[in-house]
Amino acid sequence: MPELAIPAAVDADEVLAEVTVMIRTLLEHYGLDDVAIGRWCRFHDDLDLESIDLVKLATALRARYGEPVNLAAFLAGLDLDALIGLTVGHLVDYIVAALRAAGTERRR
Repeated sequence: MPELAIPAAVDADEVLAEVTVMIRTLLEHYGLDDVAIGRWCRFHDDLDLESIDLVKLATALRARYGEPVNLAAFLAGLDLDALIGLTVGHLVDYIVAALRAAGTERRR
């Protein structure tokens, strides 16, 4: 598998835009293509995503960002309240941190 190029300076706005496209793709399945998606959106309460949708999102994230972004591991580290309150912003912050850490590791 080819190694993905991870920029040293990961742009959170770019990650948000990419994640928004991924979420929009999931929502289209439910006919919800006009939902506003931003950092404040909660996966559970605002987007009504099912667990299978999170699996699909995890697959899309892995395909785009590679092994540094492991949604299952990230979610496993959260308690129930944090899972229910998980926002798109939390996910974006996790992705940015994971990519920055991976970029640091690869330069060493």
